[in-house]
Amino acid sequence: MTSDTELRSIVEVHIAPLGYEFDRIKDPVLEYNADILYLLRDRHQERLDYHRELEQTLTDHGVAVHFREIDLGDMYDVLGEITTIAASYDDDIVRVNVSSGPKLAAIGAALACMAADASGYHVHPESRSHPIDETPRTQGMRLAEQLPSYPIETPTEDQVRVLNYIDETDDPAYTPKKSDLITFAEEAELDFMTKSTPANDKAKFALLNNRIITPLVENGYVQVESVGRSKQVSLTETGTNALRAFRHKL
Repeated sequence: MTSDTELRSIVEVHIAPLGYEFDRIKDPVLEYNADILYLLRDRHQERLDYHRELEQTLTDHGVAVHFREIDLGDMYDVLGEITTIAASYDDDIVRVNVSSGPKLAAIGAALACMAADASGYHVHPESRSHPIDETPRTQGMRLAEQLPSYPIETPTEDQVRVLNYIDETDDPAYTPKKSDLITFAEEAELDFMTKSTPANDKAKFALLNNRIITPLVENGYVQVESVGRSKQVSLTETGTNALRAFRHKL
């Protein structure tokens, strides 16, 4: 076990959607002397011979190769997986290859870099070849170009936990009300409630609206509907996708 006073080595972690590429994944991993590579493999894609060769080649160079099965055609699946991996390496270097998979995977990877503390890069190949079931789509690496970093604001941990509560509670028979969210926040000891110690129910509702409901509504994550004297809260499609993307905050 490492004590708090011991120095810890910084690990370089690369993440790459596994499309029809070989050099475009291998070359930057070796160029940057990466320690770990996470390959995001499409759960519907057959593993090709050059995928096995890629794993073996990098393993022979001392790179620890891990696979995660996701839907590369779903950018929120890609976004959520990358942010989850990146969150496990807070004190390390995380780089994301945005050029090794299909277009939606590239979008998800780029968004993940903005949402997490990760650097994205695009690999310019030396040449392109076909057919992709026999040979990789491209060959060689002319340049691994670092992408500019544009951080985006992501939902807070409290907001993600409320989104998750709404998702688990809402069903055809019952939609959670604001009062339910307050009860959940108190029982789960969410920071926005415990650190403010509201004096009464009116203050609790004001706090919920200010810290949780209003930001989530403004971002299009939830919708609030008046039913009698109650305010029912449900997820929008955008909110459901946001929960998938930032589930690592739970």
